[in-house]
Amino acid sequence: MTEKRTAYINARLLNPESGLDAAGALLTEGAEIADLGPQLFADGVPDGIETVDCSGHCLSPGLVDMHVHLREPGHEHKETIATGGLSALAGGVTSLCSMPNTDPVIDNVALIEFVQRRAREAKGVKVFPFAAATKGLDGKQLTEFGMLAEAGAVAFTDDGLPVANSQVMRRALSYAKTFDLMISQHAEDLSLSGCGCMAEGEVATRLGLDGIPEISETVLVERDIRLVEHSGGRYHVAHISTAEAVDCVRRAKARGLSVTCEAAPHHFSLTDLDVGDYRTFAKMAPPLRSESNRAAIVEGLKDGTIDAIATDHAPHDQESKRLPMAHAANGIVGLETLLPLSLELYHGGHMTLLELLRRLTLAPAELLKLPVGRLRKGAPADLLLFDPDVPWVVDTAKFRSMSKNSPFDGRPVQGRALRTVVDGRTLFTAGT
Repeated sequence: MTEKRTAYINARLLNPESGLDAAGALLTEGAEIADLGPQLFADGVPDGIETVDCSGHCLSPGLVDMHVHLREPGHEHKETIATGGLSALAGGVTSLCSMPNTDPVIDNVALIEFVQRRAREAKGVKVFPFAAATKGLDGKQLTEFGMLAEAGAVAFTDDGLPVANSQVMRRALSYAKTFDLMISQHAEDLSLSGCGCMAEGEVATRLGLDGIPEISETVLVERDIRLVEHSGGRYHVAHISTAEAVDCVRRAKARGLSVTCEAAPHHFSLTDLDVGDYRTFAKMAPPLRSESNRAAIVEGLKDGTIDAIATDHAPHDQESKRLPMAHAANGIVGLETLLPLSLELYHGGHMTLLELLRRLTLAPAELLKLPVGRLRKGAPADLLLFDPDVPWVVDTAKFRSMSKNSPFDGRPVQGRALRTVVDGRTLFTAGT
């Protein structure tokens, strides 16, 4: 049986790997990219090939989100692998990494296989699972890294909780080094955070709320970098949020250490002022910080200190969020706002479109050694067609996610996914 061929013509091709930014066309054959370039189909598309006219819009690799909470198993009333996948596709995400803080915790081979099976059944976005670094996320006993990696785990983390014990973290970095896999850390000293429910500062004081100091992040990042220096392991700071932590990573990179980090859109597009009068939809971990910290995240993305942009998509039901600030759950949904919020960096003149797309596609793929995030012959036909300029207003009621907990509801934005393609199959089209 002849594999289906599709020609994407009149496109602005954007490929961060090669630096390509030019008008042209791309051909998919089955699940792969067969050809691309400015001269492709210059004499027209041959018969027998389906044609998609991109009308001058941007055609790039599909987005790769390396930090997503899908809630399955155990919290399917908040999100499932299937519904999270639909939300991802609507946001232009073709590959994502699922976090292990489910119920039960994804700390064994059977649960890695469960996530993979459920993703295959959904026949949508590609799901690459992270496994827990410690059993039950208890921070004490390491999981079986080798067996989990063989089963398909692409990295290890206790995300939602830090690996607080220094000896355990030292062993985790050394153990993961054996398999050339990464340890991702939720960098927070809980003894310093205490009962805080937003960033320490003027806003928390005015609201009469316990604050989380910036040092709670910095202390753990500094400690972990010392452990990386000792062990030689690969270390990644999840959802980095403070200027000092960014500086720590910057200095570590300058010393040649295997230290990387990611930032979430809410940490470069919002501040603690957006908590307003006890807006629990703006409560997250790490919390929204001051303007100086927000600006430092933008600067870290500009100069390459921050390697990737990831959503930390964290769905919650209304009952978990509509509580007093101190008791409300942490986290927001982010898959469907990833692209427009990230494009604010482009529209604001902070980054070129290619630089931005690198942090959304190629960089996370390279960090995790995934065969995605690229436009090249033979690569998976995971594509995003998007308009970077179209204005719209975020409406959480229209989200594909089961949960609607976003502080961006009603925010005017620019840029939207028009078509999302996974392995050559169109799985999302705007307006449908």
